Amino acid sequence: MLQVKAFTFSPVQENTYVLYNEQGKAIIIDPGCYFSAEQETLKNFIKDTKLQPLQLLNTHCHLDHVFGNKWVHDEFGLELYLHTLEQPLLERAPFSGERWGLPFENYKGPLHFLAEGDTVKLGNDALKVILAPGHSPGSICFYCEEQGFLIGGDVLFHESIGRTDLPGGDHDTLLNSIREKLFVLPDDVLVYAGHGITTTIGHEKKHNPFL
Repeated sequence: MLQVKAFTFSPVQENTYVLYNEQGKAIIIDPGCYFSAEQETLKNFIKDTKLQPLQLLNTHCHLDHVFGNKWVHDEFGLELYLHTLEQPLLERAPFSGERWGLPFENYKGPLHFLAEGDTVKLGNDALKVILAPGHSPGSICFYCEEQGFLIGGDVLFHESIGRTDLPGGDHDTLLNSIREKLFVLPDDVLVYAGHGITTTIGHEKKHNPFL
């Protein structure tokens, strides 16, 4: 059974997730730790909880979700998993950082590509990869069907949706992704979003003004 630990990092207030099982094996998703104190917070949690990180995942590669990729790679020796359509965004992320006054050193290690329908495994637990473009070209979500939760990135928020005015974004594509890929999930599925509070599929069906 997976535990989900959330951290809110950087001036952009991005949610970083650590998923871990009873054996202390862990996955780090979208490490947004920008400041050294945030890196220490994540490091201390992993150390104090006696976790062994095994995999580094990005839901997408806007700068706030990749700030900590290089640090995680250097600290734990993890290589990056992402959708192939996100590689150009990853490569451009440092330029975006300079534009926004948030310079950072980018991950330059090996890339491993995930596709729709792939399964990410951690021991006996599984996360299904759902491709949900619109916020970015290769945005993916990680769905744990057995436990009823979704790591959603910036696709769907509590009573909101991801912005679509950045390069590669498309409003209609995002709405279609949410309706066709996420709203087909059970209403009680928890959505751990890339920003803000946790919500559920059912709540968003009823109360999301964009949908």
